[in-house]
Amino acid sequence: MEAAQAFAQTQTIRVLIADDEPPFVNMVQAMLAAEADIDIVGTARDGRAAVALFGELDPDVIVLDVSMPVMDGIEATGMIRERDPHACILILTGGTMPGDVDRARKAGAAAYVTKDRIATELIAEIRNLGSR
Repeated sequence: MEAAQAFAQTQTIRVLIADDEPPFVNMVQAMLAAEADIDIVGTARDGRAAVALFGELDPDVIVLDVSMPVMDGIEATGMIRERDPHACILILTGGTMPGDVDRARKAGAAAYVTKDRIATELIAEIRNLGSR
């Protein structure tokens, strides 16, 4: 049995989602609600709120949109990783801007998914990060 599957059978992965588009957040929440091993513990509409909620909620995985008001996902990634170098952060973006992947990785993101591939990749990436 794969490590991610074994983990899924024994523990719930606590997820924090940060994105400034409510319809998108609602879609992700609905998608993840169907997964017994994933629990959404909080949502934020900007990077600063995500950093604050990370400190309060201690999620296993943080899903951050690259482009948000107040503080973007890459800056929030850096701040979260300063607080917890082992934080598991997944960056989302609506496009493939040149340099986004490199900037996200340099800030400490463990994974990267484009929004057009959310249905096929998000759950697997959350489980992969949650099993670390």
